[in-house]
Amino acid sequence: MWLTVLGVAGLLNVPLRAFAAEKRSKKDVEYQDNPKGIQMCATCTLFEAPRSCKVVEGDISPNGWCTDYAMAD
Repeated sequence: MWLTVLGVAGLLNVPLRAFAAEKRSKKDVEYQDNPKGIQMCATCTLFEAPRSCKVVEGDISPNGWCTDYAMAD
């Protein structure tokens, strides 16, 4: 699949980032700066230390929570 994307991007002269999924807004994922029970960003597979997320835009608290929470193994 990536070879196809790379080929199409090259032919159309489109930056690869145009094929990347956009991050969602905090409002869309009901983000809050405090945990929900034991669930918090710091234990989510999508969290990127120190204060970022793979799918939610903006500054993310390690103690925060949103509806995209996915517990790390």
